Amino acid sequence: MSLIKNNHDKKFQFFLIIGMIVVMLITVYPVWYSVINSFNSAESIGRNGYALVLPKQFSLDSWSIVLNDPEIIRAFLITLTRTVLVTVFQSIITSMFAYGFSRRNLRGRRVYFGLGLISMYLNGGVIAYFILFNAIGLYNSFWVYVIPALFGGFYNVIIYNANFKAIPESLFESAKMDGANEYTIFSRIVFPLSKPVISALGIFTAVAMWNDYTSTLYYTRSTELQTLSYYTLSLTKSSEVAANLSEMGNSAAVSAAGVISQSAADFKTIELASMVLSALPLILMYPFAQKFFEKGVMVGSVKG
Repeated sequence: MSLIKNNHDKKFQFFLIIGMIVVMLITVYPVWYSVINSFNSAESIGRNGYALVLPKQFSLDSWSIVLNDPEIIRAFLITLTRTVLVTVFQSIITSMFAYGFSRRNLRGRRVYFGLGLISMYLNGGVIAYFILFNAIGLYNSFWVYVIPALFGGFYNVIIYNANFKAIPESLFESAKMDGANEYTIFSRIVFPLSKPVISALGIFTAVAMWNDYTSTLYYTRSTELQTLSYYTLSLTKSSEVAANLSEMGNSAAVSAAGVISQSAADFKTIELASMVLSALPLILMYPFAQKFFEKGVMVGSVKG
């Protein structure tokens, strides 16, 4: 019986390993594809198509254009500043709110819980946000990226709440006997003990802020306020326009194509380089935050 069980286990592990390798290849290869073709020359792509394994004609032209473009650098700095500010202050503000919400002596707790649940499913929509941001002076300013995102939403509050309830009540009682107030308890006991869940939710927040382009699309009009994701989207659209113009082949298309300074292949290599630049910080950040991420996502999953 044990021999049959061991054989079944070995087969299961074999297929599990094969499945994980396939998933890994599906996940990693698009990134690798973007990297190698960002180092491929536009002439090679136009003549031979995109490389699948290694660049057919190595070139740093696209990266030189990307790294020397002041608009891309400005978009990168805006995105980086926004991501850092929102991640730090949202973690502090949302966790403070969740700590207050988790206390049993909070008055009106059921009312707050009902309002929080409603906010998870219903909101004013883009038009209401646009009118609000315009009325309070946030429209077309850098702070439209930061201030509306300082509260992480009631879903994060529920996760924080599950973590805070796992902290023994005796710690709070001992701290109060020593004269500590709620702010001291939160900063010296609750916050340090909640690093895994705070780090996990911080990763989700950072990824969301870094990849967000809709805020630029809806709530700004200045090119000096565009984020890196929105700039990459603009390059993608420019690449599609250039490709369509190059395929038309009539005199009007040739005339219009002359207005565009780069060919479709040039745009594509620049687009790939900007995509790699956009994804690189998150890829580098994840290994350092992985240990906190693994602990944080398990909060509330085991009861006991």
